[in-house]
Amino acid sequence: MKLVVKIGGAALDNKELVSKFAKTIPSLCQEEHKLVIVHGGGAALSRTLKQLGCETSFVNGLRVTDAQTRDVAMMVLAGQLNKQLVAAIGAAGQPAIGICGGDLRIFRAAKKRYPDLGYVGEIVSVDAHWIERLWSAGVVPVVSSLALGNDGEYYNVNADAMASACAVACGAHALIYLTDVDGVKDAEGSVLRWLDVNSIQQMVSDATVSGGMLPKLEACTKALKKGVARVRILPATQAEVLPGFFTHPIECGTEVIAS
Repeated sequence: MKLVVKIGGAALDNKELVSKFAKTIPSLCQEEHKLVIVHGGGAALSRTLKQLGCETSFVNGLRVTDAQTRDVAMMVLAGQLNKQLVAAIGAAGQPAIGICGGDLRIFRAAKKRYPDLGYVGEIVSVDAHWIERLWSAGVVPVVSSLALGNDGEYYNVNADAMASACAVACGAHALIYLTDVDGVKDAEGSVLRWLDVNSIQQMVSDATVSGGMLPKLEACTKALKKGVARVRILPATQAEVLPGFFTHPIECGTEVIAS
């Protein structure tokens, strides 16, 4: 099976969670699943920007990114966090390679225009050929959420959207989001075991979901509508369920389904 897993920035801040997640990767590969790991790094990026005296603002869960913020994002996401995650997976026994969207021109982006958030891009193409070649070599690609535009500029890309585009391009059988929350919650605060994509817009209108969950659910919807069979939002604290994802019932998180 082909599987794209996105791990969020808050989870990457926790070394124990990263180690737990990394230890699942060899098991998945031994079961002959083909993996791509996409990661963000919002928490570490915000912390670094604060240390540098840079202000951070968000619009609908997306970071406004000027040139300086973009350059810091390259340092933090494509540098520190990417290599730390690759090291953890390697320590668990699975060869992995860290890349960003500009490497091998795998992920191409265009500037997001509405709203204009500066150097924030949207994925317009994915060259899955290179991903297939890495899989053939027994290597797991670990992708940070930066992509190259046709103008030669790097763009900060929402990692949820990048994972969705990757899953579609690779023909993934499943897309999994590991997050720092238990799942999508209803108005009463209870985690929804199942969420129909047709219910999302009403939840947005009612402000039942907001902030970073908005781009995540948009990414889930796009993946399902473009052929990804399963999309699941899981708490990173339960990463140990990943090796049994295709064979055992999963009791945690939220399965997003297309009606």
